[in-house]
Formats: sequence, structure tokens, C-alpha cells
Amino acid sequence: MKHPEPRILFARSQGWATTHCACAVDGLMPEPAPAAAPRGLWRQASELFRAPLPQAHEVFFNPRGAAGPAVLNAPARDLFRAFRQPQPLASPHAQQLARLHLLQPLDQASSPAPAPAVRPQVLTAWLHVTNACNLRCTYCFVHKNADAMDETIGRAAVDAVFRSARAEGFRAVKLKYAGGEATLNFDLIRTLHRHARRLSERHGIALQEVILSNGVALTPAMLDFIRDNDLTLSISLDGLGEGHDAQRVFANGVGSGPWVRRGIERALDRGVAPHLSITVTSHNVQELPQVVAFALERQLYFNINFYQEHQPWQRHETLRAQNEALIAGLRAALQVIEADLPPYNVFTSMLDRANLAAGHTRACGAGDSYLVIDHCGQIARCQMEMHHPVTDIHAQQPLADIRLYEPGDREPHFVDVDDKTECAACPWRYACGGGCTMMTYRVHGRTDVKSPYCDVYKAIFPEILRLEGLRLLKWEGSAAHAWM
Repeated sequence: MKHPEPRILFARSQGWATTHCACAVDGLMPEPAPAAAPRGLWRQASELFRAPLPQAHEVFFNPRGAAGPAVLNAPARDLFRAFRQPQPLASPHAQQLARLHLLQPLDQASSPAPAPAVRPQVLTAWLHVTNACNLRCTYCFVHKNADAMDETIGRAAVDAVFRSARAEGFRAVKLKYAGGEATLNFDLIRTLHRHARRLSERHGIALQEVILSNGVALTPAMLDFIRDNDLTLSISLDGLGEGHDAQRVFANGVGSGPWVRRGIERALDRGVAPHLSITVTSHNVQELPQVVAFALERQLYFNINFYQEHQPWQRHETLRAQNEALIAGLRAALQVIEADLPPYNVFTSMLDRANLAAGHTRACGAGDSYLVIDHCGQIARCQMEMHHPVTDIHAQQPLADIRLYEPGDREPHFVDVDDKTECAACPWRYACGGGCTMMTYRVHGRTDVKSPYCDVYKAIFPEILRLEGLRLLKWEGSAAHAWM
């Protein structure tokens, strides 16, 4: 009787991360480690997460790695078990376990594995093309007026981004056209896209572009341009009922929900599949299952953002959902996903500032691989700090100015998660990266402590990994790579 072969399932790399906030996944390209040479001795990696799955399978995850979760059948699990005792990588299956960071060299076994070495390969720039907006969302941090970026500033801004990307050796540039409502200055977006594409081709730097929109004013001409020029459209949808309408309202106080949903359907009709950005507050936390179901029915990617306090003098205690309510809402949304697991990976970067496919030491690229350029050409570390620019588009190397900037005593310091006293021993620290620095600073007045949403991450990460394991089992032929 032929014995079953080891079988290892893992998600195909999606290439550049699909989320569109300012998080660290924006510039990380998760890739398996290089093929491990069968030299030296290897043993089981430390700090692995494991959970049982049906048919004697098990999901494995190394939170220090950059390969995401993997599913092992019983023979593969037996092979993994054999590495309790150090031994060489004598088979292709063992080498695959090493590439997925489930095994580590023996010389690392006596001490904790090093922090993830994955570095951002994309320089991301938030181009604030207008302060104007047709909505007055309760959690927005932008002061609304008619000011907008002009073509001269816009071109110089794109030049500055590519200048920094070339100097620092980035493989790609990602431009986020934002506001306000970016589509209210769509002619400029068209112009900047053409200019950025020329620079991309001239310098051999890949280009990604995202339009961040509320979705209520999208026209067929805009959607055709987005489709024909391979731009990504990100639309904010916070629910399907009162929750969305309580926090995303027109200037006259009317809820925007029907108009946003119309914009999404209009985009789909024109061949544009928008990425949905869901911001969770106390107003809409109970609508999470419905909006997630809406996304899955249309096979759309989405990410769930936690409410962020943005100004130290503006506390919105009524907007921030309590962690217990947030956990309950997320679990209800995960139940919706589990009932009809999609053929594509929605899990590894769905949760605010987190990435389960690429370990990272910071939750945010701010201060390192991120530029925020306002309509006047001033450059800040984060869009929540546009009132406090560090440099401008005329600097020779704006990113260097950002990296060299020394914050004052009353400014947030962007620190690695290992430097947070309450995070240093947490096995999940390289999945969340310590959470949003600005949120931690607004709540605690310091950044070297754990995120206010720490309990949420810890509660939900294991459930996300279990569901991704189930999804891999269900869709192994199309959305997963089966290595046999």
C-alpha cells in the first residue's frame, strides 16, 4: 500500500500588498526565503503558531517570517516533527519547510530568531490633491476648504518622489491620490499619472497608483480612465445601514450610503473592482458582518481600519469602539467569511496595520518609506501631521530629510516594536508591528507602549490564521500553491 506523500499548502504571493492605508505592508513584498541549501543542521523554528484543521491537517505560522501561514497534511507534519532533533535538509519537502520559515538553522536555535529582515521596497507618497470634499465624515482629520494642488506643485511633487526613490534604491513608487475627495481634482490626477508613467519608464522604477475616494461622485469617464490606465480605486464603505450613514454624511447631514453603493456598482459595471476600506467606530461595529458579506458577494478585497484619534485636543471617545465590542464585531464578520470561504486571500492583511504574510518591525512606513505631500508642496511624515511639515518638494532628497528628522518632546517618535516595553515578548509583535504609532501617542502621550488595540489583535489573529488554513484546504487548486 502506497503511503501518502507530504503535502504543504500556502498562499501564492499577491505581489505588492493590496492595502491602501499608510501601513508597513504598503511597501513590503512578501516572498518566501531563498531556497535553503541542504547544508548544516536545522530544527523547528521557535514561537510557531499551530492550529488543527479537518482531515488531520494543521495550519502553521511563523510570526517572525515573511511567508504567511502554511497547511501541512499528516505526513508533512510528521516530517516537521522529526526536526525536533537537528538534522540536515535531506529532502525537497524539508527544504520547503525551511523556505516557509517553519525550520531554522541550528545556530539560531539557542537564541531567539532575529527580527524580520524584510525591508520596504516601495516608496509610498500620499499626494493631497485637494482639501475639498462633498462629505463631512465624523472621523476625518482634514479641514475642508476649496484649496487644491495645482499642476506645477503636482509635477514637482512627483519629481521629488522619484528623486528620493532613485537615491534610496526603491524598486517601485506608489502614489496615493487623496484629499478631501480626490476625484474633485481628477484633471490633475490624469496629468500626474501621465507624468509619473514617463518617470517610471525613464528610470526603470515600477509604478503603482491608488485613488482614495468616497465613491459618491465617480463618473463613467473617471472609471474608464482608472480601468484603462491600470489604477487602483479604493472606496470607503463603512456599512450598509445606519452605521455608515451616522459617520459618512454629506455637508447637509444626509447619509451617503446609497450613493457610495451606487458608485461601487457603477465601478464594477465599468470593469473596475474597487478595494473597500472599512473604518470601524462605535457607530458601525455591528454592521461589520453585512459590509463584509457585501464585499465577498462581489469578490472584492477589503481591509478593516480601526478608528484613529488624530488631534490631541480633539478626543472622540464616543467614536472609538470598545475593544470588547470590536472583537465581537470582527468575530461576527469572520463567521460570515467562514460560511463561504472565498477563492482569494482576504485574511493576511485585512486587519488594521497588520500583515500576516510579511513580518515587520513597524506598523507604519512613516518616517522611513512614506512621504505625505500637501497641496502646497509641504512634506510631512504622516497625513495626520500635515499641519507639521518637515521638508518640501524642492529639497534635493526629501526622504532623507524625513529619516533624519529628530522629533521634539511633544511629537511622536516612530519606534520599532522591539523597543516597546510591553511588546518585546509578544509572539504577535511582528504581525501588528505595534499598531498605529499616532493612535498610541494620542491615547497614551508616548509611543513606547502597546497599542490601545493590542487586545483586539491578540484575540483575532489566531482566528484569522485558522480561517486562512480552511481557505487553503478548500481552494488549494486555484488560490493556493500545493508543494508536493
